[in-house]
Amino acid sequence: MSLRMNLFCLYCSTTLIFLLFLQAVCAQYRFDEVDRLLTERKQQLGNKVVTLIYKDGKMIYQKETGEDFKVETIQPIGASSKWLTAALIMTFVDKGELSLDDPVSRYLPIFSSYSKSYITIRHCLSEITGIESAPKKLNRILQKKKFASLEEEVNYFAATKDIITNPGQELFVGDVGYNIAGRVLEVISKRKTFSRLMQERITRPLTMRRTSFAAENGAEDPSGGAVSTAGEYIKFMTMLLNNGEYNGKRILSKEAIQEMHTAHNSSLPVKGIPRLAEGFQYGYGTWIQEAGKNMIIGAPSLTGTWPYINTCKNYACIVFTPPLAAEQKRDVYTAVQEEIERQISGECK
Repeated sequence: MSLRMNLFCLYCSTTLIFLLFLQAVCAQYRFDEVDRLLTERKQQLGNKVVTLIYKDGKMIYQKETGEDFKVETIQPIGASSKWLTAALIMTFVDKGELSLDDPVSRYLPIFSSYSKSYITIRHCLSEITGIESAPKKLNRILQKKKFASLEEEVNYFAATKDIITNPGQELFVGDVGYNIAGRVLEVISKRKTFSRLMQERITRPLTMRRTSFAAENGAEDPSGGAVSTAGEYIKFMTMLLNNGEYNGKRILSKEAIQEMHTAHNSSLPVKGIPRLAEGFQYGYGTWIQEAGKNMIIGAPSLTGTWPYINTCKNYACIVFTPPLAAEQKRDVYTAVQEEIERQISGECK
């Protein structure tokens, strides 16, 4: 047999082995039931939905429903913004520019003037500031802000909002804590806005070019004012899955991520959380659906964004829809998540 024929046979054999391997990899997950659920419930999801699953360095599932609703379609993400904000705050902690136990009044003296000097950054991240708050409704998320700047809004919180309980005593998820912490970052960074800091430290390193907190009118909103895409938000979750690294760049320390994804106030009375998160525990910007070895964490939003990570099985998923009454869609999200869990089986990483 000639040398040319031997090389040809070797090439064919190698190609065949590769194709068989690729077929085995693709066949190990069957998401037919996920497809069925998304199709069957598409009306509840606004007839438009993008679903992505990322695992072990690659996208293992992608489904787009709706001609004008794609992986890169930009939508408001509401409370899912807080996961991004918590990550930004932790970059300051990583660099020694901020301590979670710093009192807010160290950077915003107006809080001392109104008997709110005991509130710390940790209280803000944990949603236990004790300041009167209001859970965000969908129409409020989408409407224009009445404040001209984040500074003006936070000064209003300090001067006008009542302390209804001592800091650290009750969990109330609203719009106060994360906006206060966001304003602290602006003060530490002097002339940089919150949205610019987010761009420099989170979205630009993660190549999230369409994700932004910039507001055309009114104040930037660290607690719920981001817009993003399904394709970009899952990049953020990929970084978290990879212990804080993305494309060889260190974004967050492993310790910072662990701090974010720990339930810090599970024993406290719950005075106000969205029904979408009932039964979950709260970390920093994220909800812990399941703790322990089989940890599942996520940041569901009233706008229709449902991102979550299973750290045990090492995958991230996002179900992304137009702004709708997402509290009515929890059963759909739960059904999709349960089916994905059945398909991605096996031991923890």
